[in-house]
Amino acid sequence: MSKTSIPGHSRRLTKAHKMSFAAFATIGAAALAATVVPAGSADAGTTVTAAPVAWTQAVEGVQSKTVQHLNAQSKLATDAAKVEAAIKAKAAAAAKAKADAAKAKADAEAKAKKDREAKAAASRSTVRTPVYANNLDGWIKESLAIMKAHKIPGTYNGLYKNIMRESSGNPRAINNWDINAQNGIPSKGLLQVIKPTFLAYHVPGTPLDQYHPVANIVAAANYAADRYGSIDNVNSAY
Repeated sequence: MSKTSIPGHSRRLTKAHKMSFAAFATIGAAALAATVVPAGSADAGTTVTAAPVAWTQAVEGVQSKTVQHLNAQSKLATDAAKVEAAIKAKAAAAAKAKADAAKAKADAEAKAKKDREAKAAASRSTVRTPVYANNLDGWIKESLAIMKAHKIPGTYNGLYKNIMRESSGNPRAINNWDINAQNGIPSKGLLQVIKPTFLAYHVPGTPLDQYHPVANIVAAANYAADRYGSIDNVNSAY
């Protein structure tokens, strides 16, 4: 099939065009035949007059059908383009939703990991409060921890030897016979501290109770450090 050249265009004739040209040819032949009438015919004048009208109507009909056909083709092309655009939009939306879901999952996992690491770090850095036994050994160990925090010198052995000499390890011990007792300020507790000394050397954070074993030890050790350098240097009544 050869191509038909039209000034400014080069394209293959569509079926609609071919139909239009065929219709024009048929109509033209019919119109031409109608105009050729033998001389002297009674219908000659009528036929010659009607031919141009028939030709015009036929052409208009073919043009109308051609326009309708072209419009139908244009509509189909437009509809196809809309469907294709809708499919692409749906695919793009699905891809975006998938990407968003993947990002949300990744963010959630990253946050969970960060929270776990922060919790683990906090757990490692948390200073656990030690639990001391409620006996002489526990009281001395707790007192040493407080003394260390307040930079009060002293050792386990230094505290222990003085406690055993002063009260035999009895936190409720009291001296009711010496000069302090006669003056109304008897020595009390594990390290036999009189009240004025206890109040003067009391360490903040411990109970304000002269009989409290830890408060008594720490106050006495604080007094001994101030007067003798350390409770370890005390080997007799002080």
